[in-house]
Amino acid sequence: MKITRIHHVAYRCKDAKETVEWYVKYLNMDFVLAIAEDQVPSTGAPDPYMHVFLDAGMGNVLAFFELPSQAPMGRDENTPAWVQHLALEVGSMDELLSAKARLEADGIDVIGPTNHTIFKSIYFFDPNGHRLELAVNTATPEMQQKLDAVKWDMLNEWSETRKAPKHAAWMHETPQADQH
Repeated sequence: MKITRIHHVAYRCKDAKETVEWYVKYLNMDFVLAIAEDQVPSTGAPDPYMHVFLDAGMGNVLAFFELPSQAPMGRDENTPAWVQHLALEVGSMDELLSAKARLEADGIDVIGPTNHTIFKSIYFFDPNGHRLELAVNTATPEMQQKLDAVKWDMLNEWSETRKAPKHAAWMHETPQADQH
């Protein structure tokens, strides 16, 4: 067996309609499907929900559940807010900067662009508190090859030491934040 793509990724949302409208407006995603049930099909539990699906490009789907009978949404307080996020790819730096301007024009705080050497990205939160990243690839084939050559060595060293390996230190020789 080999995974062919992500069928969908599902997150919880506070308000399904608000969430769909936000993703359509700011990320230009298409709303593709809504499913509502009074019972969870996999468990049979009585738990009414609205399940909405958005097209994230190339067959990838981003989905949300609104759960009105559950306690209010929270987040994992033991994990820093910057860790759990969804990164979505855009086609160009112009698209990235245009998205940043559109978000900021409506008062949404945006960090970046941040230069990660192999891609540049911006960060912001959706109305549910989920951290999002928009990224544009900037890697050359040579960069990808160098990273591919050291990935197992880095992982194995990390597994033994729990300290950041320096096999790809060249990635951090450039400034991390652009002035945009």
